[in-house]
Amino acid sequence: MIEIVEPGPLATVQDLGRAGYAALGVPESGAFDRAAAALANRLVGNQRDAAVLEVTLGGLSIVLHRAATLALTGARCGGDLDWGTAVTVQPGARLRLTAPTTGLRSYLAVRGGVAVEPVLGSRSTDVLSGLGPAPLRAGDVLQIGSEVATEPSGATAPGRRARDVLRIDTGPRDDWFTEDALGRLTDTRWTVRGEADRVGIRLNGPRLERARAGELPSEAMLPGALQVPPDGRPILFGPDCPVTGGYPVIAVVRRGELDDAAQLRPGDTVRFAIGR
Repeated sequence: MIEIVEPGPLATVQDLGRAGYAALGVPESGAFDRAAAALANRLVGNQRDAAVLEVTLGGLSIVLHRAATLALTGARCGGDLDWGTAVTVQPGARLRLTAPTTGLRSYLAVRGGVAVEPVLGSRSTDVLSGLGPAPLRAGDVLQIGSEVATEPSGATAPGRRARDVLRIDTGPRDDWFTEDALGRLTDTRWTVRGEADRVGIRLNGPRLERARAGELPSEAMLPGALQVPPDGRPILFGPDCPVTGGYPVIAVVRRGELDDAAQLRPGDTVRFAIGR
């Protein structure tokens, strides 16, 4: 009932992920900006974990083959749909989203949710492992589900102020770095490199020097981990990150702060602060 005319740079189906399968090597996945996805669902009256479309850098164009109530949140795209409020559109409507001026990921909810076949209890696309539905392509047709909880809210969502300082908890491997390295981590305004996706966001700045040589055996990883490879520049892991890794993690971004990390785009800057 929703036909994809153009997906833009990347559009995927996401819910709140498939947590609990790390022992099987399965990433958590799910919406990168969970707050924005939950808000879109709330506006149209869906259950909180209903599947939505995660749209990266706009460019999405769709045709509705039945009347539907939609809401757009996250990065503010221009185009044919108002941001932050539920809107009912008629059959045959064609909607297009332009690239946002700030932020990276927008979330489009449809009342009833996007009905695709769940894999391990989730409808999320995992770009690392290939689980879940494939990234959307022109010509795909998505069905609308029945995961409603309440009537559409009728409210207009307030804008969310973007934060460029993310709170962290140090460790578990901060002892692998020199005393100056943690200071550099929190004193530096890091620049997002072009290698930034749902798996991880590479950052550019001063080298974080190690106090130990050698490598760790592979150990557990999770979204928000700041892993430091041999070049000394951290990688901020996203929802599709691998469940294990062998480079030391100097700190972990707090879970609630990952919603803001989801909106970082290449060229943006970000700082880290030890949380309180």
